[in-house]
This record gives sequence, structure tokens and C-alpha cells, in this order.
Amino acid sequence: MNQKSARLSEVEHFRQQTVSFDKIPKQNRLFTDFQVNLSEVSEFFPEKNTPPEKFAEQVLENYQIDRPKLCDILKEINESFEAGQKTFENIEKLRETDCLAIVTGQQAGLFSGALYTIYKALSAVKIAENLQKHNIKTVPVFWIAEEDHDFDEISKTFNLDKAGKLVKSENTPRDYKENVPVGLVKLDETITDTIENLFSNLPHTEYTYEVKQLILKTYQPGETYSTAFAKLIARLFADFGLIIITPLDKHLKELCAPVFAAAIENSKEISTALIHRNDQLSGKNYQPQVLVEKDYFPFFLQSENGERQSLRRDAEKGKIKIQKSKKTFEINELLEIARSSPERLSPNALMRPVVQDYLLPTLAYFGGGAEIAYFAQNAVIYKILNRPVTPIRHRASFTVIERKHARTLEKYKLDFLDLFAGKEKITSHLVENFLNRGASRAFAETEEIINAQLARLDRELSIDEPTLAANLATRKRKILWHISALRKKYQQAEFEKNRITSRRVNTLYTALLPDNGLQERTLCVVTYLNLCGWNFPGWIYEAIDPNEVNHQILYL
Repeated sequence: MNQKSARLSEVEHFRQQTVSFDKIPKQNRLFTDFQVNLSEVSEFFPEKNTPPEKFAEQVLENYQIDRPKLCDILKEINESFEAGQKTFENIEKLRETDCLAIVTGQQAGLFSGALYTIYKALSAVKIAENLQKHNIKTVPVFWIAEEDHDFDEISKTFNLDKAGKLVKSENTPRDYKENVPVGLVKLDETITDTIENLFSNLPHTEYTYEVKQLILKTYQPGETYSTAFAKLIARLFADFGLIIITPLDKHLKELCAPVFAAAIENSKEISTALIHRNDQLSGKNYQPQVLVEKDYFPFFLQSENGERQSLRRDAEKGKIKIQKSKKTFEINELLEIARSSPERLSPNALMRPVVQDYLLPTLAYFGGGAEIAYFAQNAVIYKILNRPVTPIRHRASFTVIERKHARTLEKYKLDFLDLFAGKEKITSHLVENFLNRGASRAFAETEEIINAQLARLDRELSIDEPTLAANLATRKRKILWHISALRKKYQQAEFEKNRITSRRVNTLYTALLPDNGLQERTLCVVTYLNLCGWNFPGWIYEAIDPNEVNHQILYL
């Protein structure tokens, strides 16, 4: 395949602007305070302001893993995904005792999932390279969360079709079984049809053929959701040196056995500490990301048929039970599993970062708003297990605006933030200022006249018939409501009648705020690879500012 390297291509300079996250609706307040008001949340993120060089010393002093063995495993894993030469150079660098890891990760979403997956990986690469310039030896690592079993979340992805509308791609293999880690879910022949349907809907560009070949080569029958995802990421990041890690690997699990055992031994203390931490968060009016109850246990158990079974503490019997089952374990039995068969254990969402940072010499983790909320909770686990509390940083965050959508914003005098007011208000703005000013003035004048005449009537009634004045106030509200409703219906009709404007605005919303949320949370990178080619990851890489705490708008 004649795939041009994103790193070697000429990087253009694009116009950018930034938007504070607290101006964007539906953001978690804990996250926005983390970004712009750290003093409010500093107790939950003890290492946020620790200088990298100082935290590096703590990490290296506490790192216990056999580096040569770890790197041998990572080399084998990345060879299986046909990673680029720079990845193997970074694996060799990780063998050195003063090398640290900049880590990020995500579930193995179909065709890489939403754009923020790509932004996470590029954030890790950019920060690792930036730290290298400051004489802190680091490599970027991507942890594929292949142990998760939320298949519904990762089995679909969204792109923009020829008409600028959202097109959903979804694939469920015929023999799929519920509650199985996605890393064990194998693709079958239906994936080929899913790919064909996707590309039949995409606009045809000079890049379409190569992008389709890339997807066909990585997402083949017989691959798992995880290995297909990994092969795609490995190819997209071939020149970035990203090290991919797949935690279902049996040999990696063996390296994690000591931390598994320590967490099991201290599981009751961990549960108590997490409940207390959740109370602290709630006391400051923050919503904990994960509900923790008295029966909390930090691991799942993988059954012989691959099912990921939730474990819960049975306080009455003093045992650990499989949820929705009569099967129970003594703590000593689970300790034996951790030591002899660690591949049967799978850390839950709060425990996973601790395991990840035990296995890797992690200097920082790059995640999204939800993961930042996880770290506000699980810092207590690190402390109980005598581990350095890994600093979390927010990944780079982008809305990419194509030229045609930039022209629409400019033509109608709109800013990105204006779109959050909703399409109804934007429609009103367009009709009143661009489509039919005459009718808009007529509505405004009518309201003004009615208000004036009703005010005059109110004055007269207040003198002659005071009891009717209150009745008039009610009727006035109804009259004005009906006029307002008529105006909205007229505006919508006028908007739809102007097909060019309505198409521009509808496609603008679909591209920038699909499903009324940030673009990066819905659209897949395939849309932009198809439009921009292999340059796209490089453009994003260049646009990442390690010190930026706001959402970035990138005009292509």
C-alpha cells in the first residue's frame, strides 16, 4: 500500500482559536475545575503540580518490573501488529533504567472509534517528545482497554456521508456472546459488508481507495476487535513511535501478579477508602464517576468460557462472590488465582490505572474528562498500595472545521460557541438578519403595537374595573405567546424554504456538533482520512500545545 507518512509530509499552518471548557455545555464540573480552577480540586489530584523531574524520581525509585522481560513482551506484541521502526526504537529505549512512559489508552472501538482516541495517542506522542527536549527520557504508550466488555459502546462508529449526514457503521459477529472482553470478540465475514457499506456512503476523494484498503487490511475476519484496532493504530502511527500494549496478554498478566495480590489483600481497606473519597467529592458537590458501595471489589473474574464476571464482597459471609451467582471465594483462594493464574483476573475501571502504572514506569497519563474523574477517586488506591499517585493530564481536544463550514459561519456571522444556543435560535437569527428582514420587522412591530395598546387598556381598566386588570394580564401573556409561536413557525418554514441555507446549517451542525455534542466524541477519523489523507494525524500533532487547557478549534 502506498501510504504516505504523516510525519514526513509538509505540515500546513491552520488558523486556530480556543474555547474554555466552562463555556461548553454538558461538561462535568469536576473536569472544568481541574482545567481552570485547580485550587478547588487540588486535594483530589495531589500530583497535579509536581514538576516532572521530581515525580520521575519517585516513579523510578518505586518501579519493580523486570524491564528486559517487559520489553521483550512489548516487542513481540508490536511485531504482531506490524508497528513502525520507531516503535521498536522506543521499546529499546524503555529497556534503559532511566526511561519513563507517557501513557494513554482507550477501548478498541470499531475503525478506531471516535476522534478523541486519535487525539489521546497524539497527545502522548507530543508530550513525550516535548519532555525529551528537556532531558527527561520518555516514550509514548497506548493501552488498549481490551478487557472491557461494554460491546455496545465499541461496536459502532459514525462518519459523514456524501450529503454531510451522519452514517452509522455497526458490526456484531454472528457468534457474539455477552459479557466477553472485546479483546476476545472475533470478527467474522460480516465485517467486510460493514466496510463496503461505510465506503459506499462516504464521498469519493483522491484518498478513498487507500483508506479503504487500510481498513480492509486491518479489519479482517478472524481478527479480534482488539487486534484489528491495534493494527489500524499501528499503521496510522507508524512514524510516531507509539508503543501498543494489550493487557490480555498472559505474560503481561504474570508481571502484574504482585499488584493483583496486594490489591486483593487490601480490598476491604480499598473499598472503605473509595467510599470515603466519594463522600468527599459529593460534599463538594462533585458527582463521583463510579458508584462505590460496601460490596465493592476491585476485580472481575474471567470464566472458562471467557465471560467477565463481576466480583462482590459478601459482608455477612466474609467471602467474595460472583455477582448473580452462588459461587463464592475465600480471599486466600483469590490470592492463589492471582499468583498462579493471573490471566483469570481483570481489574475494574478504578483499579486498571493502578495496574497500568505498576506495569509501566508512568510519568503521566493522558485522558478525557471521565478519566480525570476516575483519578479523583482512585488516588486512594495508589496510596493504600504504596504507589506514586500518577498525575493525569487532559488530552488535546479539537473541533475540526472544514473550509465550507468556515465559510458558512463567516457568511452568517456566527461563532462556534453560538451553535450551542441550538438550531432554533440560529434559525431565528438567520431569518431575521439574512433571509426575510421585512417579515421579521413586521412581527417585531406587531408585538410592539399590541404591547402598547394592551398597556393603554390596562391603565384604563386599572381605574374603572380593577378586577379585570388581572384578567387582562393573563390574556396578554397568551396573546404574545401565540404571536411568538406563529413567529417560530414562520421562521422554520422560511428556513426550510431556503434550501441552500437550510442545507448549509444542517450539515454545519452535523459536522461540528453531531448528536448535540462535541465532534470528537462522535465522528471517526475515517471521515478526515478520507477528506485529507495521511496528513491529517500530522496536522493534529502540530496543532497540539502541551500547555493548552482549552478546547481548540482548528480551521482546515
